[in-house]
Amino acid sequence: MKNPRASATQSDTAREPTPPGLFAALRDLLLPYKDHLVVVHDDDAHFYANGMHAAANGKAQFFAAVKMSGRRCAFHFMPVYDFPELLVAISPLLKKLMHGKSCFNMTVNDPVLLDELRLLVAQGVHRYMAAGKL
Repeated sequence: MKNPRASATQSDTAREPTPPGLFAALRDLLLPYKDHLVVVHDDDAHFYANGMHAAANGKAQFFAAVKMSGRRCAFHFMPVYDFPELLVAISPLLKKLMHGKSCFNMTVNDPVLLDELRLLVAQGVHRYMAAGKL
């Protein structure tokens, strides 16, 4: 059942496609580290990767995921959950895109934000390697 409080504008916005190339750009941030990851899903709308070493509970150590959803891409990045100090230096704009403790909801293909995320991913990979998680 449709939400009666949702306006037509909100409804139309939800149907807008993800900006061209956004999913691929976010996925490409993770691909340089593919040799250190166990890729679980890799298709046109979903990329999901674990670390090669199990977590303390014996289960796979989640590392990152990119998932298309309507007009946005969710970029989940577990190192910022495990090492929140990685977020101290991020820009207010990138911080504004955070949803929860380790997810960035992207709706624009912004090269500046992607470069900032690229640096964050490199720092997260370095921290995970030093901690023996990758």
